[in-house]
Amino acid sequence: MFIKKLIFTIFVASGLLNASTVTKEACEKKGESYIFAGGECINFKKYNGETKGKLNIVVHGKWDENTNTLGRYAPFAENLSFETDINTVAIALPGYSNSSTNNIKSLSSGDNLAFTKEYVELLSSLVSQLKTKYNANIVTYIGHSAGCTMGINLVGEKPFLINNLLCAGGSYKLDKKNKSEDKISAMDVIDNIDRRTKIALVYGSEDKISTPKQTKDFYEFAKKEGLDVKLVEATGSQHLDLDMTEASVNAIVELVE
Repeated sequence: MFIKKLIFTIFVASGLLNASTVTKEACEKKGESYIFAGGECINFKKYNGETKGKLNIVVHGKWDENTNTLGRYAPFAENLSFETDINTVAIALPGYSNSSTNNIKSLSSGDNLAFTKEYVELLSSLVSQLKTKYNANIVTYIGHSAGCTMGINLVGEKPFLINNLLCAGGSYKLDKKNKSEDKISAMDVIDNIDRRTKIALVYGSEDKISTPKQTKDFYEFAKKEGLDVKLVEATGSQHLDLDMTEASVNAIVELVE
């Protein structure tokens, strides 16, 4: 237990002091692992696949601010590039790894930030620029937890931007008390989702954070609304690393075929 805590502490501390204000000019000088999108300098890692015209984008969820999320998700992205033979990018959202916090706060700085329109706009800009950068016309978005929530909101707000969505352990609706003009949820924008978008919803049978019922209920609703949606169970899995389970990876491979 002590070793696990020590490793996690190092993992978090390795990102300390990285979040900052970075201008577009300064971001462009940082090198190939940075891209300026939505007013933020986004740190990412990219791994090559042989398939042309396709791109996988991995988006993490809510961690303590300054966590080095790329330390965790870059190896996953590398594995996906091998499994799918497609260029795969893992991104660090504002406030994580070396990504800036010019205008957008980290997900850990408030409640329900994954539902805000500013995060949808950021991801829309980022996905668009990554598509152009890597000459991709088919994009598979792989999101975990808050990353899943933002992904399903994005396909509703910006249809046709993403072709495939793997959504693991997300939230799909807001309570009435949390609704506001600057927030959206999948339930609000489901009518806008392109019915050709392929969606896989993954739940962990032992997930206590995003319970199986949340995903199952949304699946039934989405199916009735005519979405191309599949329900995937990661048997015995909890919330952490749900997107990295064998069940999730198999679903991703199926989505990109």
